[in-house]
Amino acid sequence: MKTFKTFARAALIVAALGAASAAAAAEPVVAADRTAVSAPVQSRDGMNRRVRIHNNTGWTMLRFYASDSRVTSWEEDMLGRDTLSAGNSLMMNIDDGSGACLYDFKAEFTNGQVLTRFNVNVCQIADYYYTR
Repeated sequence: MKTFKTFARAALIVAALGAASAAAAAEPVVAADRTAVSAPVQSRDGMNRRVRIHNNTGWTMLRFYASDSRVTSWEEDMLGRDTLSAGNSLMMNIDDGSGACLYDFKAEFTNGQVLTRFNVNVCQIADYYYTR
C-alpha cells in the first residue's frame, strides 16, 4: 500500500505541474540526495545514519566507500558515476540494514590521495569533513 500511495502522490504532482516540469523538478532532488540510491535497506532501530560528507580538500572526490567496520572488504562506491567536487557536500545514508553504527570510510581524490578513517560512528554524527 505504501508504494501505491507514493505512486498516487507522484501522479498528482505530474498532473498538477505537467510531465516535463515534474521531471525537471525531480532531477535536482535525486542528484542532491542520494539516500534512496545509497541504501535501499533500512535498519529497524530508528537510528539516523545519514551523514553529510563535506569535501574541503581542494580536489574532486572520485569515490567514497562506507563499510561496516566488522567487514574486511570495502562495499561499493557510494558515489557511483558521480563525483563530489571541492567545496561541496552530499548527504549519504550510510545505513546498510545491518544495524551497525561503526563504519569505515574511504575516499579517493583526483590528486591520487586516498583517505581512510576507521570506526566512524554514523549514529552519533551528522557531518563528516574531508580537509587538507
